[in-house]
Amino acid sequence: MSAFPSSWNAASPQAAERRAAMLARIERLRALEDRAAHASAQAGPRFAKRHQLLPRERVALLLDAGAPWLPLATLAGFLHDVPDADKSVPGGGIIAGIGFIENTRCMVVASDSGIEAGAIQPMGLDKILRVQEIALRERLPFIHLVESAGANLMRYRVEGFVHGGGLFRNLARLSAAGIPVITVQHGSGTAGGAYMPGLSDIVIMVEGRSRAFLAGPPLLKAATGEVATEEELGGALMHTTVSGLGEYLARDDREALGLARRVVAQLKGSKRAAALDGQALAAIKLEAIEPPWPVDELLTLMPAHHREPVDMREVAARLLDGGELLEFKPGYGAATVCAQGYLRGHAVGLITNNGPIDIAGANKATHFIQWMCQLGHPIVYLQNTTGYMVGKDVEQGGMIKHGSKMIQAVTNASVPQLTIQCGASFGAGNYGMCGRGFAPRFLFSWPSAKTAVMGGEQAAGTMRIVTEAGLKRKGIEPDADKMQQQFDAVVAMFERQQDAFATSGLLLDDGVIDPRDTRAVLAFCLDTLAEGAARDVRPMQFGVARM
Repeated sequence: MSAFPSSWNAASPQAAERRAAMLARIERLRALEDRAAHASAQAGPRFAKRHQLLPRERVALLLDAGAPWLPLATLAGFLHDVPDADKSVPGGGIIAGIGFIENTRCMVVASDSGIEAGAIQPMGLDKILRVQEIALRERLPFIHLVESAGANLMRYRVEGFVHGGGLFRNLARLSAAGIPVITVQHGSGTAGGAYMPGLSDIVIMVEGRSRAFLAGPPLLKAATGEVATEEELGGALMHTTVSGLGEYLARDDREALGLARRVVAQLKGSKRAAALDGQALAAIKLEAIEPPWPVDELLTLMPAHHREPVDMREVAARLLDGGELLEFKPGYGAATVCAQGYLRGHAVGLITNNGPIDIAGANKATHFIQWMCQLGHPIVYLQNTTGYMVGKDVEQGGMIKHGSKMIQAVTNASVPQLTIQCGASFGAGNYGMCGRGFAPRFLFSWPSAKTAVMGGEQAAGTMRIVTEAGLKRKGIEPDADKMQQQFDAVVAMFERQQDAFATSGLLLDDGVIDPRDTRAVLAFCLDTLAEGAARDVRPMQFGVARM
């Protein structure tokens, strides 16, 4: 194969305009992420007085210095469409990501106890459930740094309580699947929160700080009249010497995290970690050659509005080793691009869009997905589509059944699928291109991504036609000004909801990323998938029970 003959002029005024727009979006993203870190850091004096580390300091000390770290769902819970949106703190009160501890790839989750004492927020719960799902599927040791005030009773919602059971169910499933669950109890774990250490394989507690009880002193007194101290009910010393809930007792946060690293290091003594020494991974990877273009050019490719055409092969080539891609059926269903290549040595199939998905494109994608399944190659989707083609000719040609075949293939693919939402992700095109509802192993968005059932103007135009027809049936002449107001309101509503920051705030992706980081993020995820597939675990019919 030879490098793709790029015709894109990255020095053009159009490229400069797109670069500026993309950089502005990235700056906004970083500002939102920094908002959570800043809010948590405000608790610094209080933590220092208690001789504790801030949550982000704990995570940094736990992880291997200089090793890759992939944060997940950093905008979870961000409220973009409220009067005080500028005060909305994203992150869901949870720090989560995949990183390395003693050269072992792990899922790390930490309560952001610098914000509302680590109380579990609604989207924070959904975020934990999502990362648990990733850990279970990819066989990642689950490391939990806990310090939480539990549910916020002032914001109590019964559905949150009910769905919260899934958190504990997942801990049991992880343990039963042979995947280690290790908890460092930095602070309180009350009521349901006490089951976080209770359902862990290994628990590390901090003397004088860790607490775990089903009922704290106030609830105990209210329910039974009994009076007891926090230390008597659930202190670290009691649990490590009397109840047996904790395995290790540390003097402070630093020692606790050091113990956690030692526990993770011991995992390599068993077969379950044999794949983590790099040999198994090296066997399935080839030498990676960087693309021949500056990575900065990825900022120049996507327009600010989806109406402008983009040759998504320009994006794909800048992600693949050597900029080389082998297109599959390039002359058939050309608006749907399917190609093979390597990404940091991993053989991958890649599907993307240069327009709506037509009948030929749907059939082509179906064939390609099945071919990748036969080869055993992961599939990467780069979304940029306004959906499936509409119109009399395509409807009569069987667009529904051909589109359904593609959706069937995506749903039942036997290889890992990863999705990057680069631009438009509209209508059933979101489904056929492995959107969130089709459970890709990882899904990330560029700041330029837009997700909706259709474009705002199309939705507004449809509503105008329907409204005018209804009024005319009643003998009422439509008011042009009112029709325009309705049109503008519908467009504004769709544009608010389709924004990448809005959808990420609803946890409809695993995070918004800088386009320049896409190759590194995909490579990291592919490494994670490969190691998970190679890892030897010993599933049981039960989780490790507390003794």
